[in-house]
Amino acid sequence: MIRTRTRASAPDQACVAAVELARAAARELALPLEAGDHLGYEAEGDRIVTHFFACLDRAYRGWRWAVTVTRASRAKNVTVSEAVLLPGSGALMAPEWLPWSERLRPGDLGVGDLLPTAEDDDRLVPGFTEADEEVDHQMIFEYGLGRARVLSAIGRDRAARRWHSGDHGPHTPLAHAAPAQCSTCGFYWPLAGGLRQKFGVCANEYAPDDGKVVAADHGCGAHSEAAVMPPSPEQATPILDDLGFDLMVDEAGSVDESSSEELGHS
Repeated sequence: MIRTRTRASAPDQACVAAVELARAAARELALPLEAGDHLGYEAEGDRIVTHFFACLDRAYRGWRWAVTVTRASRAKNVTVSEAVLLPGSGALMAPEWLPWSERLRPGDLGVGDLLPTAEDDDRLVPGFTEADEEVDHQMIFEYGLGRARVLSAIGRDRAARRWHSGDHGPHTPLAHAAPAQCSTCGFYWPLAGGLRQKFGVCANEYAPDDGKVVAADHGCGAHSEAAVMPPSPEQATPILDDLGFDLMVDEAGSVDESSSEELGHS
């Protein structure tokens, strides 16, 4: 095997020396700011050299002006070929662009916003595949009342995992401190269909999850059987000492206190 060595051509000295020509081109682009210090050069090919100058714009910190100069074969004059602003080491860059559908997060949808769903969304399947036992498929088909698309098995599975691992699932401080699970609560309304065994809706207006989908093994302190109030004790009738006493007067006309005290304590 024969190996051939390729030697990089030495930078063209006339292009290397054309710093002021390149600086003038950088200043023209940088207006109204000035181009900064010369940061060096890089040989791009035969008689092609790119000079770099610091960018003084605070909005482009870490960027640099790149001015490429060249000259024709056997020519003495160097000319500017290209001048651009390029990011350098540590330059502040915009994040990688993502389509809006991938940037959207739960809660981003506001009043009046529309969120179209792709035709091939794997969370949905055609409506005629719905398998609810309470649905009269023949009637829906004949009258055209069915939904165009319904939740697919993938969509149900994703929703179930998301709900079960969220704030209304079993792995929250609220659920751990609950006296019992939602599945045993009188305010728990099970969902219909394939999610019935795992999820329901809380119908307790005093519960923190009222009107929300909760996991069957979720729980809170507003459980219907959380605290059965003990019957109030019967009110005892107070015993009042309504026995009075009479003052007894002896033959001498004085009050007999001893007898009154005895009567008073009798």
